[in-house]
Amino acid sequence: MQPQDRLSDRAASGAPLQIALIEPEIPPNTGNVARLCAATGCALHLVEPLGFRIDDRELKRAGLDYWHHVNMTLHPSLDAFLAATSQSRRWYFSTRASLPYTNADFRRGDILVFGKETKGLPDELLARNREHCLRIPMQPGSVRSINLSTAVGIAAYAALERIGFPDLQ
Repeated sequence: MQPQDRLSDRAASGAPLQIALIEPEIPPNTGNVARLCAATGCALHLVEPLGFRIDDRELKRAGLDYWHHVNMTLHPSLDAFLAATSQSRRWYFSTRASLPYTNADFRRGDILVFGKETKGLPDELLARNREHCLRIPMQPGSVRSINLSTAVGIAAYAALERIGFPDLQ
C-alpha cells in the first residue's frame, strides 16, 4: 500500500459499497477488513489517526497478499472524510444505536462507517445522524461489542445481499 494506491472518486462510485474505519487501532482487524474489501469489491476508507503504521507487519499479514485488490483511501481526519464523502449516504454502526441493521434500506454506493475498537464512533457524530445509526443485535449483558472485523463482515454481507450481490459469484 503506497500513497499512489489511494482511491479515486471514480473507483469509489463504481464500488458496490464503501467501508469506513474511523481511527482503527488494531492492525489485524484492519487487515481482515481489507481482505473482505478485496473479496467483495467494496472500497475502503481509513481515517487517521491510525493505531498503527500503514506498513505494519500485522496489518499486511492479516490482509495477506490481497492489498493490490483493495481500493483504499487514507483520510487525515474525520472532518476530511466527512467532507470527501458528503455526496454519499453513510450508515453509522454503534452499540448505542436503536435501529437494527436489518431495517436499513441499503443501496449501491452506501458507506458503512465503523468506529475505533475501544470507543466506537463519537457521540456527536451519532447524535447528528440518528436516522442512519444502526446496531447489530447482541444478547444483553454478554459482551460490550462484537469484534470490529466481525461487525464489518456482518454488515457488509447484509448490505451486499440487499443490493443483489453485484459482481459476486
